[in-house]
Amino acid sequence: MGKQGNTLPLLKGTLDLLVLKTLSWGPMHGYGIATWLEGRTGGELGVDDSALYQALHRLEGRGLLEAEWGVSENNRRARYYRLTGAGEAHLRAETETWLRYTRSVTGILAVTSPTA
Repeated sequence: MGKQGNTLPLLKGTLDLLVLKTLSWGPMHGYGIATWLEGRTGGELGVDDSALYQALHRLEGRGLLEAEWGVSENNRRARYYRLTGAGEAHLRAETETWLRYTRSVTGILAVTSPTA
């Protein structure tokens, strides 16, 4: 998905966090998750389908997501994923860590003199 050749690569470990955040708004199937992420980033982040489904299975295996079969908007069978209580707690903790990390990195990158 996204603009061919202009997408930013996802940093290792961020896809799980982005999937959890996406599902914090309610249950979605894989295509819905990819579409939501693309829409929120203006197509800037490239989400590879195989990486997305690996992340979904990994998160489900860790007990952070649950899945069940349902019918999509276009009347097709689809697997819908939703956060578990453990997934919600993990999202809160990882969001706090990510925000601290990005503030620290941004602070370093914004330095304009070695003594600032």
